[in-house]
Amino acid sequence: MNIKQYLDSTYLKTPSQAGLTEAENTIIVKEFIQEAIDENFKLIMIRPDLVSLASKMITDANSVVQIGTVIDFPEGKAGLEAKLVEAAQAIQDGADDLDFVCNYEAFKAGNVDLVKEEILKCTQLGLANNKVVKWIIEVAALSEKQIIQLSALIKNLVISNFKEENYASVFVKSSTGFFKTENNLPNGATVSSIIIMLENANPLPVKAAGGVRTYDEAVEMIRLGVKRIGTSGAKAIANGQKTEGGY
Repeated sequence: MNIKQYLDSTYLKTPSQAGLTEAENTIIVKEFIQEAIDENFKLIMIRPDLVSLASKMITDANSVVQIGTVIDFPEGKAGLEAKLVEAAQAIQDGADDLDFVCNYEAFKAGNVDLVKEEILKCTQLGLANNKVVKWIIEVAALSEKQIIQLSALIKNLVISNFKEENYASVFVKSSTGFFKTENNLPNGATVSSIIIMLENANPLPVKAAGGVRTYDEAVEMIRLGVKRIGTSGAKAIANGQKTEGGY
């Protein structure tokens, strides 16, 4: 198993979240991008304003590492037009994967039509530009029943509106890694939540993000059936060490 080809090496902190200046934070992003190139990870996942930087570095290095970014991150509440504008700019800047935060709060409130329109229109934009689209459902904010329902909703929309050849390019993804839980409960992928997603998103692929911190945990997720793993400690995981990364 080449575990590196499952790993989306991830750095999504803003300067304020990292307690750094913008210049200092950009240095860390560059280090993450260079590490992804050197280690030949599947993808480097960064914020939208840094996609063009990654594109230049990867092109200059003649690397095949792909670039992913997050859209409407981390709360998913900005609305359809904001999602489309941000995604279109990311595509223009060179992103390969678009990880949209689903408006899970609207879903929980029963505004299913709003959620359906966002999923349909944003997925259409991504696929029309030959991009991979991932929908972050934020499992820590959902009950088991809601994880089932939202995973199935995404699956059914894709099956109803796109060709079978597109299914592999639309993921259901567990978490942002930034959701604040009470009592220090897991805020990302757990075995139980991933199993539920796999059962209800199939035939769409699943990405486990948030909380995968060791090689063994990553292998367990892959054996369950996930196709991608998002982690801020990709190098440590690949080397069989426990990552101290926060997500």
